[in-house]
Amino acid sequence: MSGPMSGKEVREAFLAFFEQRGHQRVASASLVPQSDPTLLFTNAGMVPFKRVFLGEESRGYTRAVSSQKCMRVSGKHNDLEAVGRSPNHHTFFEMLGNFSFGDYFKDEAIALAWELVTEGFGFSLDQLAVSVFEEDDEAYALWHKKVGLPESKLYRLGASENFWTMGETGPCGPCTEIHIDFGKPPSCKNASCDPSCECGRWVEIWNLVFMQFNRDASGKQTPLPKPSVDTGAGLDRLTRVLQGVETNYDTDLFAPILARIQDVSRKSLGSDPELDVAMRIVADHARTCTFLIGDGVLPSNEGRGYVLRRILRRAARQGAALNLDRPFLWEVAETVVDEMQEAYPDLSERRAYILGRIRSEEERFLETLWKGLSLLEDEIEALAKADAREIPGEVVFKLYDTFGFPVDLTEDILSGKGITLDHAGFTREMEAQRTRARAAWKGSGDAGVGEVYSTLSSELTTAFCGYDTLEAASPLRAILVDGARVEVAKAGSEVALVVDETPFYAESGGQVGDRGRITTAGGTVEVQNTQRPSGELVVHLGKVVSGEVSVGETAELCVDGETRSATVRNHSGTHLLHAALREVLGPEAMQKGSLVSPDRLRFDFTHDQPVSDAELRQIEDLANRWIVENHGASVRFLSYDEAVSSGAVALFEEKYGDVVRVINFGPSTELCGGTHASATGDIGLLRIVSETGIASGVRRLEAVTGLGALAHVRGQEDLLRETAGRLRAPVAELPTRVEKLVEEKRQLERELDRLRAESRGAASGDLVSEARDVGGVKVLAVRVDDVNSKELRSLVDDLRSKLGSGVVLVAAPADGRVPIALGISPDLVGRFKAGDLIREIASVLGGKGGGRPDFAQAGGSDASQLDAAFARLHELVEAG
Repeated sequence: MSGPMSGKEVREAFLAFFEQRGHQRVASASLVPQSDPTLLFTNAGMVPFKRVFLGEESRGYTRAVSSQKCMRVSGKHNDLEAVGRSPNHHTFFEMLGNFSFGDYFKDEAIALAWELVTEGFGFSLDQLAVSVFEEDDEAYALWHKKVGLPESKLYRLGASENFWTMGETGPCGPCTEIHIDFGKPPSCKNASCDPSCECGRWVEIWNLVFMQFNRDASGKQTPLPKPSVDTGAGLDRLTRVLQGVETNYDTDLFAPILARIQDVSRKSLGSDPELDVAMRIVADHARTCTFLIGDGVLPSNEGRGYVLRRILRRAARQGAALNLDRPFLWEVAETVVDEMQEAYPDLSERRAYILGRIRSEEERFLETLWKGLSLLEDEIEALAKADAREIPGEVVFKLYDTFGFPVDLTEDILSGKGITLDHAGFTREMEAQRTRARAAWKGSGDAGVGEVYSTLSSELTTAFCGYDTLEAASPLRAILVDGARVEVAKAGSEVALVVDETPFYAESGGQVGDRGRITTAGGTVEVQNTQRPSGELVVHLGKVVSGEVSVGETAELCVDGETRSATVRNHSGTHLLHAALREVLGPEAMQKGSLVSPDRLRFDFTHDQPVSDAELRQIEDLANRWIVENHGASVRFLSYDEAVSSGAVALFEEKYGDVVRVINFGPSTELCGGTHASATGDIGLLRIVSETGIASGVRRLEAVTGLGALAHVRGQEDLLRETAGRLRAPVAELPTRVEKLVEEKRQLERELDRLRAESRGAASGDLVSEARDVGGVKVLAVRVDDVNSKELRSLVDDLRSKLGSGVVLVAAPADGRVPIALGISPDLVGRFKAGDLIREIASVLGGKGGGRPDFAQAGGSDASQLDAAFARLHELVEAG
């Protein structure tokens, strides 16, 4: 080898080695786990294969190799706090792994690993050591007798180090780890220094897990009929050892990213240890943000979006240490895309979208950062005066809720000042907010079909035949009433039916479940919904409307053709709408969700601003042009890689198997398992009925097709005719007539404003006479009637001007609310702040408010306390 391998070469060498030895090279799955609610993010290479290991899913291969995108930021796998200071901890990393699904086991797994480590990567025996589970004599013997590793290089360790479990129950087994031995440092005083010692001598580069047993609730371990292998080697760590550098950040995987940070900040690595930490945090977090957004996660205040927001803002805050007061992380992310797009081509396609989302989130954060920091500094100062060392939970919550400060960001800032935060108080505030949210939400009460039917999925499956027919006959295999299996269900019963084969489409991919009728010799069921709660199990939810139905009977299944046809038109219309969106707005307009029902379609997509009327018309025109061109539907079954390389659009957070169904309508090609029209002409007509924003960077279109579009058009025409009739004008003259009415209204409002201003001017002279001298300051506190918020401000300005020098408070109670405004003359702004005064006064009225030093507004709810509020103002001025 002419020199140390690059990180890219290490990745390819690993993948190619196993591919040449009969392993299927599998592309990395998303960082968002599919069909695994137990995980927030994919945190290991085996996660995409979990169902295969559990025997719930089969693939077209029994051995595989992958380089899997992973994240560890929560639970026991939480590396966030160590990032930047540790040489080898990251939030995002790539896990190299080879897998055997009941194919080879310990013998071949160990032999393959040793061959790659010694011959492929060139490590010598002197550099290596191996640990095994203390009770795994088989693995120990394989390393010692077959590989030839001397016993001095073999270590037996306990279950905490070398035994793997998927959970409290389920597959588990011993593991063996390959370590680099850098020699015992003088500082280590551990007489039995082994790979579990944390003295810095050992670096684990590869873990081989042998899934050998199934553990039950009692802890008993039963041998699995088909033992499997799951291995994991972190690319960053392996590259670090191969390149002979001290930390992962010193490898060529990070060098270009850190070079970009130095260029942007005009700071140099090595000049200051704390600056080095800041730059490393930015480098790590830039990778994480890039890949998370690339996999469809958007910043938000809950779930995965909140984790992304925490990481992005933690990185953005490092700008202060780097003397950067502008968005910069998006520039670093640009280098991440440049460096990683060869291995992950989707980053290239989504480049503009990823960088745009990072930049906009940075801008939002910077808008509130300085306000939040100012509040925090005030609190720190108050703590110092009170000789206290803990910041109240209420303040931490306000920073989180109002200024977008993640709790760990607040903790980061405080840690350098020796101040702790009140976690319990923060938790109470969070729970109070959740309680308010739950009280405001009227839930459907649906506990979810999946929980009720999960026990059936292991024994029953349902084949779908509804692409080609709306009718089928099949044995009735199971009936559930109120979640319990029964043999017979009588008229009036709410039931769930399971058959072997069905033409009913089960809700998935945004398309709602079919409705229809199921008939047996004994009775009839009206099917209101069809669901797929788990795996290949399909349940038909409905009501027995006549007779009774029994398990074992032959069921005649008939889908409601009218509602299916309407759903089909809307689903195919969704595909055309998606294609038109991407053509008009660009490839960054990517699907984030959809709903396809018989009466309408809803399509959520990524876009940073409202879609203009002109763009909406262009999108609608394109979709309808493709409908008129009557493109025939083409359905193909391809491997996932073939489908994507042919131009098919794969959707965020959607799970795909190795073989996918590809639907093509002219310009639209997508991976989709839904039901579709045979040609675009069947859609008839598509009309967009609304465009709204539903979250930061996410827009929503709603549309109708076919007869639904015709009904919408007719409804609009009816409204026009009704409006024309009320205005006694032809439809064609409506715009002119309405504009004339609007102008007349404006003129009347201006005249009314003039008259009210004259009235206020006359009255304000009388009001000024009510001013009182309070500690040498003129204070005017009055109540007025029939004054709106705009007029309230003008009245305060007018009174303040006539008063000359003083403090003016005006309240205008109406309809159960008490709006108030307060003004301070310029000569008194140094003594009093309007915002401070009005906050105190508003609290008396049961409200809150704020504003500038010379003018502030607030709202209260208790008009009975106005005299007390005026008295409070006098007290504050007297004290000032």
